[in-house]
Amino acid sequence: MVTQEVSESTTVRILCSKAVSSGAEPGLHWLIGSPFLPPFTVVSAFKCIHFQPNTSSPDFARESEDIRTLLVKGFEVIGALLVGSSSDTESAGREALDFARKLRKLLSDEGEAKSANWELIGAVSGSANGDLRFIVCKNGNSTRIEGINSVAYEDHPENFVWESGCLLRCELPIKLPFYVPVGNQSGAEKMFGNAIEAVIGKFKEPQAVYCLEMLCKDSAEGPVILRAVDLDFKAELSVVKSTGDESSEVSDLKDLKCAHFCSKSKSTPSTLSIENADTIQVSVLLNKSAKSPKASVPIAEYFPALEETKLLVAELKLDVICYAAKDVPLQVAVSKLVVPALVDQLNSMKRLFVPNLVAQHPRLYPYHFNPPGLLHPITVIYELNYGEEEMKQVDVRKSLHLRLGLPVDRPLLRIANALNLSSLKDNPARNYGRKGTSMLKDVHIGINTSGVSGGVTSLVQGSYEYYHYLQDGFDDSGWGCAYRSLQTIISWFKLQHYTAVDVPSHREIQQALVEIGDKEPPFVGSRDWIGAIELSFVLDKLLGVSCKIMNVRSGAELPEKCRELALHFENQGTPVMIGGGVLAYTLLGVDYNEGTGDCAFLILDPHYTGNDEHKKIVNGGWCGWKKAVDSKGKNFFLHDKFYNLLLPQRPNMV
Repeated sequence: MVTQEVSESTTVRILCSKAVSSGAEPGLHWLIGSPFLPPFTVVSAFKCIHFQPNTSSPDFARESEDIRTLLVKGFEVIGALLVGSSSDTESAGREALDFARKLRKLLSDEGEAKSANWELIGAVSGSANGDLRFIVCKNGNSTRIEGINSVAYEDHPENFVWESGCLLRCELPIKLPFYVPVGNQSGAEKMFGNAIEAVIGKFKEPQAVYCLEMLCKDSAEGPVILRAVDLDFKAELSVVKSTGDESSEVSDLKDLKCAHFCSKSKSTPSTLSIENADTIQVSVLLNKSAKSPKASVPIAEYFPALEETKLLVAELKLDVICYAAKDVPLQVAVSKLVVPALVDQLNSMKRLFVPNLVAQHPRLYPYHFNPPGLLHPITVIYELNYGEEEMKQVDVRKSLHLRLGLPVDRPLLRIANALNLSSLKDNPARNYGRKGTSMLKDVHIGINTSGVSGGVTSLVQGSYEYYHYLQDGFDDSGWGCAYRSLQTIISWFKLQHYTAVDVPSHREIQQALVEIGDKEPPFVGSRDWIGAIELSFVLDKLLGVSCKIMNVRSGAELPEKCRELALHFENQGTPVMIGGGVLAYTLLGVDYNEGTGDCAFLILDPHYTGNDEHKKIVNGGWCGWKKAVDSKGKNFFLHDKFYNLLLPQRPNMV
């Protein structure tokens, strides 16, 4: 029997505390790390969702297919976590290690010999005392394990991943013509497989070259050309430590590292993430104009078909991203990350393409996402022949939400959520992955504290645009505040990708109310006020969004609603419209001390009539914290007016 030892030097470092904790969802989770980070560093966790029929044993083949597509190169499975397991920690830990070892072998291209170098983690949660326990195996083929007493949780996990890391991206559209025998599915699959293998072979041909350049257009560094024959396909990926002065000149392409294209600036953002990561663009080229070593004349050969055939053309659009340490040589990054990523994506597309190879060509396209709570990007291949609302696509997204531990009541992996890497470096405003107007967004960020002592702050979740009087050259001063508040609310739903509907104009809002029969036709084009009830009708018609209405008889009673409002922002996270008398405001959050009853309201005021200057808006108090009664005894909410509050509800969708 192999005894279990407790290591004094080995530390398991956890960057994803929510995903890897004693409160994680019961079941089996795959622990994700990177060869570029210190050993036993857990970056994220993917839930196992495929099991053998009527057993608790993972379906390793299906799991490996999914994770090979989902996980970008530069990250890998380094262990497994069993949550809700038996009290026998050592036995459960060994089982988790065995699961991780089997999956890693299916995912790895390194072969059996390299598996001896794997350092794997087994983790167990759910024992009698609820502790989270780790064991490690420092030799992938060994049965000898070590217990771990040292577990470190990083305060700034994003910085840990991205301070020394960068991205490589490669896009490659392919038109793949091939002949298939009519009515012979197996023959068609074989011909398509041969065509895919021919493409894969070209990545290493002598004529293949790889052009690397910084994604940022104003980069001072010119492109670097690497030939396939110079790439090091036998290199090993690992933590690379700098051995010299990065500022010194390099004598050969072999000396060039990813840092050659990365920012040399000493000033870095306080929080690093994929949004401000250095990104290297890689283009694959095939040199067809190389001089032949032998003189020859063109020849043509005739191969008669033995059965009826037809020509098919498969259009594949490859798009891969990889994570690498900045100290990794460019040649190694291309040979061990970019090329294998292209091969994996081609094989994934082949698997998805084959079932409908002859009948109807799939329209496959890879998208990259960085959902909240995940420190690294993921890749998903979607079938564009299906609409996003069709159940087949909805089921795909539901399974992805389940695997990634994402909420199942909000859209986080729709096409509109995909990362827009092409505009990442060229957009100074960093409106990352978002499309739309250039209006001010999220004006409340950075505003001073509310002044509530010991309060708990509950805020709007996600982004919104600030709509106010006189925007777009439209004079609605004195009557359009509720319209502007509604526009802000709709912008929130649009920016969170719940809808593709454009933010409506005043006239379109009025037209919607006429169409549902709430108003008469002369209402369109008028300057009539609307309130919370009308706003709820418009949200239901245009977006299918339901709302709760909170009635308050007097402004003096609004502080009594703070607990309920706090719950709304924590659970729903949508902006709230407050309408009372002739005024309407947008509420973005509350700060509430349940013990003392002291509270403050974060108000976005649509009555502002100036330019869209953030500093001017904040300094003028048009967006800021308001006490029900200020320090001078003035009431913000009028005691002789009733108020209706519109609380839009998130649609339950993915």
